[in-house]
Amino acid sequence: MKIKEVLFAPGTSAFFFDDQRAIKAGAPQDGFIYQGKPITPGFTRIREAGQSISILLVLENGSVAVGDCAAVQYSGAGGRDPLFLASSYLPVLEREVKPFLEGREVSSFRTSIEELKPFEEGPRRLHTAILYGLTQALLDACAIVRGKLMCEVLAEEYGLPLTLKRIPIFAQTGDERYTNVDKMILKKVDVLPHGLINNIPDKLGYQGEKLKEYIRWIVRRIAQLTEETEAYRPTLHFDVYGTLGLAFNGNLDRIASYLASLEEDVGGLPLYIEGPVDMEEKGRQIEALRKLKEKLEALGSSVKIVADEWCNTYEDIREFTDAECCHMVQIKTPDLGGIENIVESVLYCKSHGMEAYQGGTCNETDVSARVCVHIALATQPHRMLAKPGMGFDEGFTIVKNEMERALAIVRCRKEGLG
Repeated sequence: MKIKEVLFAPGTSAFFFDDQRAIKAGAPQDGFIYQGKPITPGFTRIREAGQSISILLVLENGSVAVGDCAAVQYSGAGGRDPLFLASSYLPVLEREVKPFLEGREVSSFRTSIEELKPFEEGPRRLHTAILYGLTQALLDACAIVRGKLMCEVLAEEYGLPLTLKRIPIFAQTGDERYTNVDKMILKKVDVLPHGLINNIPDKLGYQGEKLKEYIRWIVRRIAQLTEETEAYRPTLHFDVYGTLGLAFNGNLDRIASYLASLEEDVGGLPLYIEGPVDMEEKGRQIEALRKLKEKLEALGSSVKIVADEWCNTYEDIREFTDAECCHMVQIKTPDLGGIENIVESVLYCKSHGMEAYQGGTCNETDVSARVCVHIALATQPHRMLAKPGMGFDEGFTIVKNEMERALAIVRCRKEGLG
């Protein structure tokens, strides 16, 4: 079946674009906004309203496939593509994507994405947000044409066993770091809380003392809100945005000792720390994480570190994995551009002994989040992010319910075949 027409609809994403460099440099918060001047090119203020663009593929039979172009909250930082504004990129879509797609056949996802190679590098290279939305739409179109779920299409085309296994969901609190933890405990979230530890004075503490206090509070709260008959023992995962490196002046021995000390606070729960340092360059980031991991192992610590900054593309993920510089890699879905790179990244991590966290950003949309559920069901990463938004309930509902619906359909089809 062919694509009859391609339409574009500008929209909003579920959160905001934030100038990470300005925030880490100490920009004061004023209500929901930040005061001061932006640092990262492209920003006109430190916090800007998030934007998206929907790509609508109208097929010959009248069905419409959808994918959403979206970019991460901290656009323009850590080696990522610049700020994604609809007004800047709608003309690109009209000029480059629309004439390229109209009249094309869609039945095989891998064939369709192979035809996109001219847009992935060189002078015609598209923003990662565009490739993200475009490949979502092509996967949806293939699923519609074949009468299958998106996860079934991926499993078939990549030769993967489609199981009935749920993917552990990782939820983030945003700045509601206490209220949302209560919600997560009541809803028995698998992995929590993220915590948004993005500054030293308010959230980390100059000696890391505020994070330690927060961890102790979470462990107490789990005990308080969980019935004795409930075997609820979630994994704890905190993103510290490189603030440990700043607080401890880049001293990896002190950082390792601090991380190891957190085991006294977690009550035996598994602990992951994402982005302990940000070295502002990929090679230095890999080396610093590798040394930190070695120091943790020498201390006999079971704390695991997660790579995020400077680990953006499929090639980056391979480099971090091959260097064995961390325990888990975040596959930050919009940063990878085409969703085939998410598939390949999860599979590469798993085949090379690296834990795969299929992440993303609060700044996505309901459409991109649901597509990511199908990618996760097909590839089985170690965890996936509840998204979009920073309110917890909404993103968790979108991801969990899409997963349960898909599993119910797959289960029904398997039983029917049996």
